[in-house]
Amino acid sequence: MNVTAINKFLFLHSQYNIMVENTDSVSEKKSLNFLEEIIENDLASGKHKSILTRFPPEPNGYLHIGHAKSICLNFGLAKKYGGKTNLRFDDTNPVKEDTEYVDSIMEDVRWLGFDWASVHYASDYFDQLYEWAVQLIKRGLAYVDDQSLEEIRKNRGTVQTPGTPSPWRDRSVEENLDLFERMKNGEFPDGSKVLRAKIDMAHSNMQMRDPIMYRILHAHHHRTGNKWNIYPMYDFAHGESDSIENITHSICTLEFDIHRPLYDWFIQQLGIFPSHQYEFARLNINYTVMSKRKLLQLVKENYVSGWDDPRMPTICGFRRRGYTPESIRNFCEKIGVAKRDNVIDYSVLEFCLREHLNKVAPRMMAVLHPLKVVITNYPEGQTEMLTAINNPEDENAGTREIPFCRELYIEQDDFMENPPKKYFRLAPGQEVRLRYAYFITCQEVIKDANGNITEIRCTYDPASRGGNSPDGRKVKGTIHWVSANHAVDAEVRLFDRLFAVEAPEECEEGKTFLDNLNPNSLQVLQNCKMEPALANVKVLDKMQFERVGYFCVDKDSTPEHLVFNRACTLKDSWAKING
Repeated sequence: MNVTAINKFLFLHSQYNIMVENTDSVSEKKSLNFLEEIIENDLASGKHKSILTRFPPEPNGYLHIGHAKSICLNFGLAKKYGGKTNLRFDDTNPVKEDTEYVDSIMEDVRWLGFDWASVHYASDYFDQLYEWAVQLIKRGLAYVDDQSLEEIRKNRGTVQTPGTPSPWRDRSVEENLDLFERMKNGEFPDGSKVLRAKIDMAHSNMQMRDPIMYRILHAHHHRTGNKWNIYPMYDFAHGESDSIENITHSICTLEFDIHRPLYDWFIQQLGIFPSHQYEFARLNINYTVMSKRKLLQLVKENYVSGWDDPRMPTICGFRRRGYTPESIRNFCEKIGVAKRDNVIDYSVLEFCLREHLNKVAPRMMAVLHPLKVVITNYPEGQTEMLTAINNPEDENAGTREIPFCRELYIEQDDFMENPPKKYFRLAPGQEVRLRYAYFITCQEVIKDANGNITEIRCTYDPASRGGNSPDGRKVKGTIHWVSANHAVDAEVRLFDRLFAVEAPEECEEGKTFLDNLNPNSLQVLQNCKMEPALANVKVLDKMQFERVGYFCVDKDSTPEHLVFNRACTLKDSWAKING
């Protein structure tokens, strides 16, 4: 999605908002997505009296922005139609799971603004799943296979050719029951046997070619301990767990489309509550990766500082960077629900953040690259308080008082000794407006022995307090500043996109996605100067540094050492680079 496409998206979105504002009927404001249509039809027909959805993450990593879409969809649909949503952890692989991930997932869901009807785990149903597996064995619909996983894969065939039946496919019911119980009792080593469903080795859907139901894993489970030596596969646990909970609409991402026939087959053969699976397109964003394996590699190999590194696409990473739950929910709503995979431009996500923070973030003044200014005709030792607006978008935000004195800091970029035409900031002999303060004119430039500018000396117009001139003269440039005598020192971390290319996983031969990392994804600035009101901020407080960007207080902050993360710039700087 290029810059032109982004601009078109934003234009159409603005037109959509205008249409909504001028429409009285809620039903006319926005057409239903296909999942809403399904739910409304199910409720209208009496198929379901109420709906129950679930969010079923695996507790083997931290949630990312793709999961946020699924969370918003499952919880949002249930809320819209007066239903409920369960949080269920798909903890069927004890080798990769940890309570650390369980806790982080709960925190992320709550932070996004949702709560669950009840918490469940697939491991809650291990006894029932085992009984159902025994039931299928007794009916001749499951068997124990001694083939290795490699042999099973090889013998599945291809899309064009049927699979080869296992030599153990026709074992007797009695032998299968005995072997399966012994598997459960831990008599066989890992990988030596599996339990497979007996369906059709020539089926056009590869998932239906005698899929594995159970594998042997002698591993400690974070909830069941060492009780089990066998663990169910996702395809066997998922649909049955939905059924046990009476889930009416099991909403999955599109890659599970080919799994739906198997989902239905198990439910039909067991004669249990007929939960139904529906698929939607997963969220893909350019300039990032969503693979848990790749995200884990970034963490373990120290390319980032952790799962919550503000450059990571994890929900905790976005939270630490300064994103708000409202902005992420709005993003998920804007991109909608589709049946076809597509890639969303990162700029859309940043647009949603700017849109929300513009409304709620207080304005503050901070100088990231300080240059000292001395106002020579301002009284020495004098300090006066000036009134500043906290948020022009929120009339209830009020005002604050900021100190002004003889010595100030301005941004280095706001001064140029030899400016080009149409340069309206500070320059020798040129006048600018200090935000909320006075007009100043540069009179002298002080340099060190190496020719570096160390100080600017200016005069001010005492009659221009508040940024207005009594004689009506025009001053085109307005810059921000911080009083030198009252400035608070801080560290500022300028985060950018973690990858330098749109599709990081598309690599040249011999390279990996790591070769596409953005070397400028983090810039750390020390001794930045903040207005004194910022001395009292708390972790995760958000604000706009005027003319600079939106920022958030990092968890590394202490009262003695403040740290601010840049959430996003005021404008899309990547559009300029790639335009």
